[in-house]
Amino acid sequence: MAALGWLTPRRRSATARSVLAGEAAAEAARKTSFVEDEAALLTGISEAPPQEPAFPVAGDDRAAAFFDLDNTVMQGAAIFHFGRGLYKRKFFERRELTRFAWQQAWFRLAGVEDPEHMQDARDSALSIVKGHRVSELMSIGEEIYDEYMADRIWPGTRALAQAHLDAGQRVWLVTAAPVETATIIARRLGLTGALGTVAESVDGVYTGRLVGEPLHGPAKAEAVRALAAAEGLDLDRCAAYSDSHNDIPMLSLVGHPYAINPDAKLRKHARALDWRLRDYRTGRKAAKVGIPAAAGVGALAGGTAAALALHRRRR
Repeated sequence: MAALGWLTPRRRSATARSVLAGEAAAEAARKTSFVEDEAALLTGISEAPPQEPAFPVAGDDRAAAFFDLDNTVMQGAAIFHFGRGLYKRKFFERRELTRFAWQQAWFRLAGVEDPEHMQDARDSALSIVKGHRVSELMSIGEEIYDEYMADRIWPGTRALAQAHLDAGQRVWLVTAAPVETATIIARRLGLTGALGTVAESVDGVYTGRLVGEPLHGPAKAEAVRALAAAEGLDLDRCAAYSDSHNDIPMLSLVGHPYAINPDAKLRKHARALDWRLRDYRTGRKAAKVGIPAAAGVGALAGGTAAALALHRRRR
């Protein structure tokens, strides 16, 4: 940490937490990575990979691809869908579902990650899983993927990931979602593995604390850097994909950055630097304000109305 000495104590602490979170995510990802029969797992892709001259490069084992999850690979935020699944299984009360519903509605309206709302969601999730066994949540996560996530995968982004796999490259999810949830999604999509937020556990039981900080913004870049070093990757030959300007640090690390379904800030940044752009949303405005499938209770409608009202007041 000597290299951080020039920073103020507050900045140094934040940077140290990002490094810790990134290193923890990389370590967890290497422990849980897997290679399966991608051809069997990735049937039914409805969109062919876009043709990019000589990229991905087949047989380049020092190249890999890193994909953000929320709104890049999957519509909406994984942590909100996970919360809906836990509510269905009576992990928490109706009033807490209202919070999850409002947060999900806000995410869909804004089309970007809001740090305050994402932090609130993570705090809610940590309090909910505290005291539960990791194995229990992993088993439930498999069911929640089928119920709420499988139908929300963007076919275009999935095809991009498949292009890298077909070229013999490793493909990793990089997300602020819990690493257990991210690992389930990566495995179900036939990817190599996942970098995600690492929640502390002791003897297989969640403590309600994080290791470092959420894998968000600069922490994602630290995780990719740590994993690349451990795996012998050349970042100049790697690719990264995201929808959010929060991921510019990660996108800037690699030689092939892509803006996927980009928010306004990322779109502007990508155009200025001549990064590749892909937008798989049909009706961009509708994608921002579209409300997720009903959760079976009135809380979702209430949360949506609240978010709409606040959105109008902020115009």
